[in-house]
Amino acid sequence: MAVETQKETLGFQTEVKQLLHLMIHSLYSNKEIFLRELISNASDAADKIRFEALSNPELLEGDAELKIRISFDKDANTLTIEDNAIGMSRDEVVNHLGTIAKSGTAEFFKNLSGDAKKDSQLIGQFGVGFYSAFIVADQVEVFTRRAGAPAAEGVLWRSKGEGEFEISTIEKPERGSRIVLHLKEGESEFADGFRLRNIIKKYSDHVGLPIELPKEGASEEDAAEIEWEVVNRASALWTRPRTEVKDEEYQEFYKHVAHDFEDALTWSHNKVEGRLEYTSLLYVPTRAPFDLYQREAPRGLKLYVQRVFIMDQADEFLPLYLRFVKGIVDSNDLSLNVSREILQKDPVIDSMKSALTKRVLDMLEKMAKNEPEKYQTFWEAFGQVLKEGPAEDFSNKEKVAGLLRFASTLAGNDKQIVGLADYIERMKDGQDKIYYLTGESYDQVKNSPHLEVFRKKGIEVLLLTDRIDEWLMSYLTEFDGKNFVDVARGDLDLGALDSEEDKKAQDEVAKSKEALVERLKTVLGDQVADVRVSHRLTDSPAILAIGEQDLGLQMRQILEASGQKVPESKPVFEINPEHSLVEKLDAEKDEQRFKDLSMILFDQAALAAGDSLKDPAAYVQRLNKLLVELSS
Repeated sequence: MAVETQKETLGFQTEVKQLLHLMIHSLYSNKEIFLRELISNASDAADKIRFEALSNPELLEGDAELKIRISFDKDANTLTIEDNAIGMSRDEVVNHLGTIAKSGTAEFFKNLSGDAKKDSQLIGQFGVGFYSAFIVADQVEVFTRRAGAPAAEGVLWRSKGEGEFEISTIEKPERGSRIVLHLKEGESEFADGFRLRNIIKKYSDHVGLPIELPKEGASEEDAAEIEWEVVNRASALWTRPRTEVKDEEYQEFYKHVAHDFEDALTWSHNKVEGRLEYTSLLYVPTRAPFDLYQREAPRGLKLYVQRVFIMDQADEFLPLYLRFVKGIVDSNDLSLNVSREILQKDPVIDSMKSALTKRVLDMLEKMAKNEPEKYQTFWEAFGQVLKEGPAEDFSNKEKVAGLLRFASTLAGNDKQIVGLADYIERMKDGQDKIYYLTGESYDQVKNSPHLEVFRKKGIEVLLLTDRIDEWLMSYLTEFDGKNFVDVARGDLDLGALDSEEDKKAQDEVAKSKEALVERLKTVLGDQVADVRVSHRLTDSPAILAIGEQDLGLQMRQILEASGQKVPESKPVFEINPEHSLVEKLDAEKDEQRFKDLSMILFDQAALAAGDSLKDPAAYVQRLNKLLVELSS
């Protein structure tokens, strides 16, 4: 090998320094996973050269037999992982090994707690494979050359994981990468053939590329004399019959595909034959990644065509609201010169997307029905993303709606555990609508005056407090033939839940308070769209209802936060005719005092609805004036 040239020392990106600090201080309880990560990276690099070689066969340089070789030197206490895959150029080495080129980095470090056990779980969600080498090594060297580049453009990257790395140009006749780990004192177990065989069998048996180790008893002194043997099955796992694949193998393949450190929650392995022919292996992760809500974050399935890797994030096969799904799709029906543009225009894609979407939804339905506790774990991680479904996927709207979970007045806590089918099963005789209330938080809505009549009659109301909920309900208008009704909107009509006697009594009370309603309209003026006697109050004196077509508080806040102009809307002021405060108001002869009391009731109704007061100082002055009068 030629002498190193163009040598320079560079600093790691700040985030990498923090990450290496965690790695080096034994962040993982299970150290051996570093080998799985490095093998997984080598496998990805092999996939890439296979794809590039379709249009540029010269990249294979006469060596088309791709493989990974793992060797060790007990005396030097080193472990070497070598591949003849795509390799890296100098710029690629700096970009890939000196920075974390992944969205969500800031969120990741914001969530670090200093507790090694908790932080290891966060690392698992983030997926940073290469740096796991520093769990067992105090120095790592990477010798690499990009396929197609001259031998003189090899690159050597070297670091002790202490904040900087060296990079230099070397002579490297063979393409690909060779990673040399100088093992820490006490980590010599990873320079042992028997131990390495066990780790590869355990974590990487599914890798569709031969992983070779020196044959037991072979001489280590002369590399030319070494006999290599394949220690993994080296067949693409998704091509094997489901009955032959163990759960442990499925889980290890998930970690390989998703670069996750935790097991998947569930998966679906399916082979389709007939008009379309393809195999899919789809996984639902246990935890949400940090970049789940960043629209530019990479997503999609790994795409293979006749077992040849095509692209890492083929996002055309699943809708955006299922972006958390990981896995692979291997098709026989797409041409091998697939590019992203062709992929978008291929009519076969639409058929596959429809079928794969249905498969994911069926998988979630099965989990919700048979494993409710596991489904609750899924919902807490991905529920808000699934709520995008009814707006995005009209054809599966009912199916997605059946998977949604909400808090309700029946549960008595903020846990989102109530499905719409469960709600309908518990509906009262004569009830033909699904009632819900949106708000900022559970604590705000659980005691809302809008719920009073529902508590009195024992009717369950769904409590929706996620920021996306009001937007969701603008698309989700019915389920199983039952319309959704916002209990804070319009003039509440309980239909058959109110008896004829109830309705007659309401009409009589409304007539008796016509004079009071007119006085209130005069005082409140253009602050309200209308004033009327309420049918929904039992304990509170007054309430603000939203107009049937008006935006709710959540949507107004979302639009305002995004800088959009919000259309002006006025609430309807409803009064409880049986409340003692309203009766006193009705009997008040002093017009100024009537005005002050009316405004206090109006402002209190706004506060109860979670809205802010337009003039808080005026409210305080009126309230203080009233308190002084009452205390004198």
